[in-house]
Amino acid sequence: MPFDSPLVAIVDQARQSKAIISEYDITLSNPRYGDRHVDIHVSPVIERAGELVVQLQERSIAQKINQQLSHRGAARSVAGMASVLAHEIKNPLSGIRGSAQLLEQEIRECDRDLTQLICDETDRICALVDQMEVFSNNKPIVAEDINIHLVLEHVRKLAQNGFGQHVTFREQYDPSIPSARGDKGQLIQIFLNLVKNAVEALPRHGGEVTLTTAYRHGVRIMVPGSKERLHLPLEICVIDNGPGIADDLKPHLFDPFVTTKSDGTGLGLALVAKIVGDHGGIIECDTAQGNTTFRVLLPSYRG
Repeated sequence: MPFDSPLVAIVDQARQSKAIISEYDITLSNPRYGDRHVDIHVSPVIERAGELVVQLQERSIAQKINQQLSHRGAARSVAGMASVLAHEIKNPLSGIRGSAQLLEQEIRECDRDLTQLICDETDRICALVDQMEVFSNNKPIVAEDINIHLVLEHVRKLAQNGFGQHVTFREQYDPSIPSARGDKGQLIQIFLNLVKNAVEALPRHGGEVTLTTAYRHGVRIMVPGSKERLHLPLEICVIDNGPGIADDLKPHLFDPFVTTKSDGTGLGLALVAKIVGDHGGIIECDTAQGNTTFRVLLPSYRG
């Protein structure tokens, strides 16, 4: 490596700070290998003063950042659609429902199932539009200091006493992590959605959901089109031991209307990606048979 290589600067920084340093999407160049985009992790060896372990991983997180930008773009598209739907569909639907209720008073008893069907279907469409309207909410979040463990415990209790009664929950928390900065209700919505998806992917017997937290010191991520680096040290994971996600769905996991559920709308993960983005964080997914991990990276209150 040449002396002006970013790798040299990162190694010097880790040696001086005696802390783990991680940098993502770094371009390393030399005559033999050309340009390589890598993630760099440098860690001091505790047992040997002055020595470091350097890990180069040719797996750029920049691609995941671009996916996050795509997710937000998709969410904005849904937001525009939601605004149109709210006006152009909900108003006529209320007229259809009202007409069906009036007809119900005039028709024979044996035909009332049909008017009830009309009412039920209009209610279902209205509920779908209501879900989409959430995307058009562009108000800034009301941020406060949030103990992320209290959020996760609240979500776990909701799951254990409801849809996740047949699942074993495990916690692996880092008690020393600092507070997050955000909206408590929206953070609950994020992790409740992720936990519900994990539970629904599990079999009736032997299913496990693991919630983990960790503080990743030195994790900074380059924002495309900017010299700014996001500091996202809070890592919260929702892990299940289900069958994993199909390969053809992985690239589109956070796109609206993508779902494997027969009765799903495909809006849940798109909304999660939007809320995580509103909090200045990113979400990513690693999946394989027997292990699917949704990882949320958030900024901490103390930066």
